[in-house]
Amino acid sequence: MQASDMILISSDDHVIEPPDAFKRHMPRKFAARAPFVERLEGADYWNFDGRRYVLGGLNAVAGRPRDEYGIEPTAFTEMRPAAFDVKARVDDMNANGVLAAMCFPSVMGFGGGIGLSLPDQEYALAVVQAYNDWHVHDWAGGAPGRFIPLPVVPFWDVDASVAEVKRLAKMNVHAISFPTNPAFGTKVPSIHSAQWDPLWRVCAENAIVLCCHIGTGDGPPFTTEEMTAAAWMTTIPMATSSPAADWLFAPMWKKFPDLRIALSEAGIGWVPYLMERADFIYDHHGAWTNTSFGSERPSDVFRRHFILCFTDDKYGLKNRHDIGIDKITWECDYPHSDCTWPDSPELLWENGMKELPADEVAKITHLNAMREFNFDPFKMLKPEDCTVAALRKLAVHIDTGPTHGLGGSKPGGESPVTVGEMRAKVAKQKLGVAA
Repeated sequence: MQASDMILISSDDHVIEPPDAFKRHMPRKFAARAPFVERLEGADYWNFDGRRYVLGGLNAVAGRPRDEYGIEPTAFTEMRPAAFDVKARVDDMNANGVLAAMCFPSVMGFGGGIGLSLPDQEYALAVVQAYNDWHVHDWAGGAPGRFIPLPVVPFWDVDASVAEVKRLAKMNVHAISFPTNPAFGTKVPSIHSAQWDPLWRVCAENAIVLCCHIGTGDGPPFTTEEMTAAAWMTTIPMATSSPAADWLFAPMWKKFPDLRIALSEAGIGWVPYLMERADFIYDHHGAWTNTSFGSERPSDVFRRHFILCFTDDKYGLKNRHDIGIDKITWECDYPHSDCTWPDSPELLWENGMKELPADEVAKITHLNAMREFNFDPFKMLKPEDCTVAALRKLAVHIDTGPTHGLGGSKPGGESPVTVGEMRAKVAKQKLGVAA
């Protein structure tokens, strides 16, 4: 087996919502208030009912040379069209040898939290549903067999979320984006509250996975604003260990044994120690903390309920059996700055996959994602047409060379960029201010 023989499904990519995403899908009552894009001082902003938001690119820099990465593209012209155009995205996926992808939202927030900042909650619900209809019908539906639908829910209202999940289940949706910590900075109950039980129940009954992306809820912590950006970014995947432990010891798994959660863009190398530590704490402190996993241990529950994904993780692959090989999936992270486009197959192969037997390669590259997200592209496409080599033959016309001079927000000076400088850059873009 060679890298070109793999079939790749990415369990974590991103879509930058195109300017017309909401126009066709807002209900008649709110048609005149449909979110739209406006250009101000050379930058593109989303206007949601008079409030301005940045595009949500979050380093949508795929295709740029690495020395031209920026903190935040500020206009559609500063990104590859594949960031927001479905036909161009399929071309870039073919060029990268990627069969299918699950795409998190951008301006909507990775966990769909934009509605929390909109004063009119009826309007906020209409925005969520319009986004979902666009995502399912226009984005995923624009290329059947190439995308795993990933809508959002109005998580600030449990009843509305349940109703929306029921609506989405009828569209054959099997994954929703959900915050790692919905209670952070909100009046929403924590994941430990029984108020969430109706949502957990409807997700479990319809085989819908909760996909929790890094940066939702409380973001990865930093020490001081002088912490270098490189140091902070090093810690981001491991920062998921805190919400992961919170979910692991939460009560929903006993109540809803069919419920599943995916830790998106979190990596896998840190997972064996988390499970080891959880078992140690349970053995030593379970009695006095009134913690009970019955006849099981925390690691057993983790391996059954938690789906994981990684971009580049040699250590994690070496420890795949300790993690649980049936729950590991691969991700590309297109078009963000960690993505490996257009060389994903080669990098994945050289960074550990070539050491694995063919059946394990198949599990990690596509079979696990197909099973866990109830996604079967082979109903529409022949497996032999889905390999890296076959897909790349469809993209010989795509220029994958570096694109120079796309612009974007960049730090100045020659000193190491700090977390404070990054935060200041984003703040200057007036996220969510009134128009």
